[in-house]
Amino acid sequence: MQHLYIAKEKFGPFSGTAWTMYINWSGLTQLSELVSLDGMLGPVALGEIKDSYWPHIVNEDYMLDFFVDLDFLLSELADPGDLNVLNVIRRPSVDVRSLDWNGFTFLGYDLLDQDVSISALTNCGGFPDVFANTELSDVGLIPDFDRAVEIRDGLRGMHPSEYHANCDLWAISRWQGNEGTPQLY
Repeated sequence: MQHLYIAKEKFGPFSGTAWTMYINWSGLTQLSELVSLDGMLGPVALGEIKDSYWPHIVNEDYMLDFFVDLDFLLSELADPGDLNVLNVIRRPSVDVRSLDWNGFTFLGYDLLDQDVSISALTNCGGFPDVFANTELSDVGLIPDFDRAVEIRDGLRGMHPSEYHANCDLWAISRWQGNEGTPQLY
């Protein structure tokens, strides 16, 4: 399993009107903050791909915002403490919550469409026939691997023509910047 890194702008109550509008639309009143790879609900911190990034990013469609080199990513950020620096695993085949995430705290699982742009959990208006919004944690993720797999499979099976329901499972952990610099793998 390959660890990838991405820096995202934070999205929560401190986001003002945008947050209030999102909570009213989504009904996800349990959220204290949203931690997701969804590009609409928190843009990437490094929006422009510089030539110097190419040796340090995933060179694959829809993956250019993901870095394979954490030190390089951190060196490009003005203040990582103001961002969600995430360590993610795409398509984990087993529960990874008990891994040593080396300075990162495991938060849960997200389900992203094939473009790695929209979360089926938090940005599709819900799929109440597959999961309840109350199953999401206070950061908008599914904490249990087996349940996340069931939801992924249920979305694909019950909504085969819905583009955002054909999604991949992502494990997400967040760097705890105040706990020191993460160790590399």
